[in-house]
Amino acid sequence: MDIFGFNDSLFMHLIPRTIIFVIVVLTFLPWFFRWLWNTTMPEVFNLKPITYGQSFKLLLMSWILFGLFGD
Repeated sequence: MDIFGFNDSLFMHLIPRTIIFVIVVLTFLPWFFRWLWNTTMPEVFNLKPITYGQSFKLLLMSWILFGLFGD
């Protein structure tokens, strides 16, 4: 069966890969941002280290304020 002119097999392969990619990105980016913050900001600006949750919230706020891809 075609959905919008596409073969079903395209969706069967694309959707799980997309979900896995989003989960990996949403897990890795806050961890990387936290590591980057905690290795730089406390030493340079005498700020406190942040947690994983705080890094996720900071990334989310920056995406809301500045756009996800800088549009």
